[in-house]
Amino acid sequence: MAELSLLTVLGLAAADAVNPCELAVLTLALVAILTRYPRERIKVLKVGFAFTAGIFIMYFFYGLILINFFKFLTQMDIFKIWLYRVLGAVGIILGASNIKDFFKYGGAGFVTEVPKKWRPTMKGLIAKITSVKGAFVTGLLVSLFLTPCTMGPYIICCGIFEPLALLEIVPLLLLYNIVFVLPMIAITFIIYLGFTTISDVSGWREKNLRLLHLISGIILVVIGIALLAGLVI
Repeated sequence: MAELSLLTVLGLAAADAVNPCELAVLTLALVAILTRYPRERIKVLKVGFAFTAGIFIMYFFYGLILINFFKFLTQMDIFKIWLYRVLGAVGIILGASNIKDFFKYGGAGFVTEVPKKWRPTMKGLIAKITSVKGAFVTGLLVSLFLTPCTMGPYIICCGIFEPLALLEIVPLLLLYNIVFVLPMIAITFIIYLGFTTISDVSGWREKNLRLLHLISGIILVVIGIALLAGLVI
């Protein structure tokens, strides 16, 4: 069962990691810094890592809050009994919403991404990045804008962690968030090393946007069904 739980954590983290939102915000951050310092490639590396570190730290903090919230709820018997069923249902709904965006992007009047009305503010923050310290602080702030499109799998995972002790939770939470930011680290590296350009990364994201939603959606639906069936505890 421990092995299955670890597989579930990795699956949820992977569903989060392929979410188009985080790839979009990192691309915006790197564009902002390259526009200011077109010849300083080392700046791309430092800014990319600082921006990613800001998001990583905030998401780890969010995780601790969510887990403690679930621990508080499960002190009441009714929540303890229904927690996994609710999490399973949430997983299926979120997964179906992502799969919907593969077949009909923006169908039903919404997309599982950063709300459109938030995007100008988020882009404005990112455009102001001028230093490594600024990128870190912006990463902390931008994590708030990412929550609507990336927090779903994280909420499910934190619910699964609820019965565990803090010493068991911390390494699993670190693992989840490392997997979550891996694409951001990878993109920063390959752009720094000159293997690709930001425009190519942005183009790849746009071309594969629906596929990324499909992959994320399938993972969430499978885990949601497993939770409802009692296969994940």
